[in-house]
Amino acid sequence: MKDIYRGSLVRLASESPEVMAKSFLKWDGDSEAHRLGDSAPAQLWSEKKTKEYLEKNDEKSNQAFRFAIRTLDEDKLIGVTSLWVQSWAHSDAWLGIFVGERDYWGRGFGTDAMRLIVQYGFCELNLRRITLGLHSYNERALKSYLKVGFQLEGRIRGEVLKDGIRYDDLYMGLLHEEWKEMNQ
Repeated sequence: MKDIYRGSLVRLASESPEVMAKSFLKWDGDSEAHRLGDSAPAQLWSEKKTKEYLEKNDEKSNQAFRFAIRTLDEDKLIGVTSLWVQSWAHSDAWLGIFVGERDYWGRGFGTDAMRLIVQYGFCELNLRRITLGLHSYNERALKSYLKVGFQLEGRIRGEVLKDGIRYDDLYMGLLHEEWKEMNQ
């Protein structure tokens, strides 16, 4: 049987709020990383506030499945990925991913983590559908999501304003049967 937490470049792991808070403190200092994944204004949180936020959100764990992303070769913590189940009755979830370590951008680590979290969603959570959103200026993420099998399903034109320029928000989805066909 295949290890569902281990890919070719990364593994999914569990980390304490203390460890994650220290990493987020470092990653949040990189405003470009923040802006690639979030439309909220970049802001710096203290380690204490970040830890409290993570602990509070862990209480909702029956709907959220969060994993740290660690490299296989160095066991380095490079990011985080999550599935938020929107409806158990409809078997759908939203996916989020953040690779905070710049040295690992554009080298396949995020795509490998995406493949793992999607596999987890379909095989362990028995989801039928996984959805995600991104900003149109995040071209690297778009390429990664397409590699994993996500399809563009919607666009909200001019939704995000960054540096005086309007960008579209994109919505993508992947159905279990599509994923299964790709991975036979």
